[in-house]
Amino acid sequence: MHDITNLEQMGLPGVFVASAPFVDAAEAQANRLGFDAARVFVEHPIQDRTDEEMVAIADEAVDALIERLTGP
Repeated sequence: MHDITNLEQMGLPGVFVASAPFVDAAEAQANRLGFDAARVFVEHPIQDRTDEEMVAIADEAVDALIERLTGP
């Protein structure tokens, strides 16, 4: 969350990506930092996934990532 906050403050738009169990932690950290970063949450777990599984997760997330990156 710190990285995306710093990038946004430098004028570089971005989207924070994490797996679903980290929703509450991301919200808490965003509140502490005072920055509501655009974010997308994906399936959990990520580690130990095959390349094919990771591509499927990315394919499922790409539309939301683009929307949050280019939206209001």
